[in-house]
Amino acid sequence: MLYHLFSSLIDDVSFFNVFKYLTFRSILAAFTSMGICFLAGPKFIAVIKNYQIRQYIREEGPASHKKKSGTPTMGGVLILAAALLGVLLWVDLTQPVVWLIIVCGGLFAAIGFHDDFLKIKRKHNQGLSAKQKLVGQFAIGLAAGWYLYQSPAYDTVLYLPIFKEIELDLGILYIPFAAVVICGASNAVNLTDGLDGLAAGPMVIATLTYMVFIYCAGNARFAQYLSITFVPGAAEVTVLLAAVVGAVMGFLWYNTYPAQIFMGDVGSLSLGAILGLAALIAKQELILIVVGGLFVMEALSVIIQVAWFKASGGRRVFRMAPLHHHFELKGWPEPKVIVRFWLIAVILAMIGLSTLKVR
Repeated sequence: MLYHLFSSLIDDVSFFNVFKYLTFRSILAAFTSMGICFLAGPKFIAVIKNYQIRQYIREEGPASHKKKSGTPTMGGVLILAAALLGVLLWVDLTQPVVWLIIVCGGLFAAIGFHDDFLKIKRKHNQGLSAKQKLVGQFAIGLAAGWYLYQSPAYDTVLYLPIFKEIELDLGILYIPFAAVVICGASNAVNLTDGLDGLAAGPMVIATLTYMVFIYCAGNARFAQYLSITFVPGAAEVTVLLAAVVGAVMGFLWYNTYPAQIFMGDVGSLSLGAILGLAALIAKQELILIVVGGLFVMEALSVIIQVAWFKASGGRRVFRMAPLHHHFELKGWPEPKVIVRFWLIAVILAMIGLSTLKVR
């Protein structure tokens, strides 16, 4: 809103030209969302406590996690509210792709909210079934995929990192592919959200990386120089992602070990979906496997554990899945697991960014 107001004043006051720059508005969006989380955090936590909206720990989890039971949850509501305000203030709302992310992120948040609500109502860690969540997520993912498929700004070609001459045109299959990317990212972030700040830190790192990808994809000169696909209008998503980064960083202040509040499924499912959408919009879908490699490792650890458990008649690959629990049971203190996983996320993001120039 402020962006549109200041833009209308450019002809009268030259100072307002600064609001035309994506980098300037990205900084404003990040600080706006971060500031909201910083300032509203204590009051939000107090309200959540007052309404007894608290976390219920799964019984089969590590014994050390029992002390976390009762910690306020659904902090994702604060993250999304702060990010949305930053977006509404500083993003060019005439860009359709911005609304695609807002709507899809909101719908994934609704699924997560329902899941969290059922857990609180039942006073148990079981909310929606995996099937119920996946059906809703995939339906939203297919709708987003269809939008991108029929949009003239996007193509259905899958570009391989590093190998710029190798391309695969998926055609109409791009729609289910997009749904898999969005749902996969959403659930991978959700599975990672098991320790204090473990999902929030890598989410900031991965989102910052995709801010670079999208900024380059939305700039015709940069896209040509880097031999990547130019996506008209995509650059505005940079400001939106900056608002998300700022909101998650502000939330992390209260979510870091020992956490005062958890983000809940309302946060992790929606943030993961936004990350998946960012990968699709930047036309850097496959590199998400690297940039979001930590989330991928966590998700794969669960898949491998369940598959091997069933195939081998009860044997396990990991002491416990997701992967962070395996290292906890090996004796690593929780802060050590968190910081080391953050470092892995930074390394993977650097590798992902390096593919831009290698092309």
